[in-house]
Formats: sequence, structure tokens, C-alpha cells
Amino acid sequence: MKMRMSIVLIVLLFLNSYVFAQELVQRKPWEPHLRLNGFAMYAFDDRVDSYYSSTSYFRGTIKGGFQWGAALEYMLMPEQSAELSYLRLDTNAPMEYYDRNEDRVKYNDFDVATNYILLGSNRYLPVANPKIEPYGGLNLGVAVMNVTNPENNRSDTSTKFAWGLKLGVNIWATNAIGLKLQTGLVSAVQGAGGGLYFGTGGIGAGVNTYSTFYQFFVGGGLSFALGQN
Repeated sequence: MKMRMSIVLIVLLFLNSYVFAQELVQRKPWEPHLRLNGFAMYAFDDRVDSYYSSTSYFRGTIKGGFQWGAALEYMLMPEQSAELSYLRLDTNAPMEYYDRNEDRVKYNDFDVATNYILLGSNRYLPVANPKIEPYGGLNLGVAVMNVTNPENNRSDTSTKFAWGLKLGVNIWATNAIGLKLQTGLVSAVQGAGGGLYFGTGGIGAGVNTYSTFYQFFVGGGLSFALGQN
């Protein structure tokens, strides 16, 4: 009986050692790699207003909507990455402003297209489950904004300093494909006004006042770890 028990223990020990050795062989050591991220999010409304005088002002709302984008993220180490991202939001902005040409207050709904080009870094929080990656990030860059007045089809484009914050989590289905859940905000500093004038015929001249706006968003996407099979 003791002999049989000894043989069983030896066999179990051997099998356990074999499985452990196989895991060591199959488990790839961590190494820097590139990730391709895609985003689909909803951006919320933000009110903007700027007042210089009774004949030089605007106020209204930059509406929310579907915001999409993509990013290249380079994993420098398990807890840190660098990321170059692009976000696009096509929306509208109902505004009240003073038209000096007609010497009266006007109301119009402008078409607004905003392109964010951002460079930043993400910090990952280690957790017990390696398939779960909570993270937070900070981005800096530019917002290239185009505003069109549908009344006269005049348009203007301006480039503004932009920044963003985000919190999210990656949930990896495999070593190469993961689901992203993310929330945060992007802001164009003095993005409404300045080079984009809501006034005097709608676009292109007049209201030299400024307003920073903040666009909160929530959504998700997919992450593809290149070369991580």
C-alpha cells in the first residue's frame, strides 16, 4: 500500500513539474510592443459664452455627438506607455451673437468639425488579473476646428492648444485583442472665438472674444497588441 502511494505521489509530482515547465516555455516574457487602439464614444454638450461689449459677444452650446478616433500606443514598460491619438467630432453649435453688418442680434446654428491631434502618456495600475488593465492618461496637443455658417456657406478654420484627461480599463480577450472602456474630457483652450468668430455675418470677422470649452465623453473601443500572439 505504501509502495502504491509513493508511486502515485511520484507520478503526480512529475506531472505537476511537467505542466509548470510547459507554462514557462509557452509564457512569453514581457517586452515593449506597439498597440493600435480604436475609439467610439459619445461626447456631451458644453455651453460657451464670451462678452466684450453689447455689440461684441456670443453665447450658445457646442453640441455633443458621436466622437471617433484612433491611436498608436507604445508600451514602454508594463505600467507606462506613450500614445499618439486622433479624435474627430462633427457637430453643430446653436449661437446667439451680435451682427454688426445688420446691427442686430442674430441666432444661427453653425456646423462645427473638430479634429484633435494629441500626444500623451498612460499609466497602468497593476492588478491580480493580468487580463485587466486599469489606466489613466494625460494628453497635450492641438485642436483643428472648422466652423461653417449654413446661411452663407462661409467657413473659417483655426488651430488651438488642446489637452485631455482619461480614465479607462482594457479587458483582454486574448494576448492580442482587448476591449476598451474609457471616459474623460478634451478641451480646446480659447477654442470658441478668437480665430473662429461667431459674429458679423457669422464667420470671419468681428467678435474678437474667447471661450474655452470642455467636452466630456464616455465610450469604448478595441485595442490590438501587435506581435503579441
